[in-house]
Amino acid sequence: MIRLLVADDAPFIREIVRHVAETNAIELVGEAMDGNEAVKMAIELKPDVVLLDIIMPNKSGIEAAKEIYAHNPAIRLIAFSTADQETLVMRALEAGCCSYLVKPFKAEELVKAIRGSIENG
Repeated sequence: MIRLLVADDAPFIREIVRHVAETNAIELVGEAMDGNEAVKMAIELKPDVVLLDIIMPNKSGIEAAKEIYAHNPAIRLIAFSTADQETLVMRALEAGCCSYLVKPFKAEELVKAIRGSIENG
């Protein structure tokens, strides 16, 4: 079973991800509310995949991705945001993210991104 950590400052987004995980045989191992918490939890919990909102308080998803990737490049990182700007996508990929989702996304898109990040390494 894929182990997932989600980081988003919006509780309703974390709830959506929790529901998608529960209904698709994905184990949600943690929920972070900001970038600092995401880095700490990724190091402690060692998830297979971390889903990071780009815009979060205290530390952006891009900054968090850089730190998580530097600590453990085996963790697959997926960035997501309401912004569909090429510069943000490029910054996320340069930070170590393997894919980028634009909110709002469908449950199927999220599951495909999570599973694809593991299958495609």
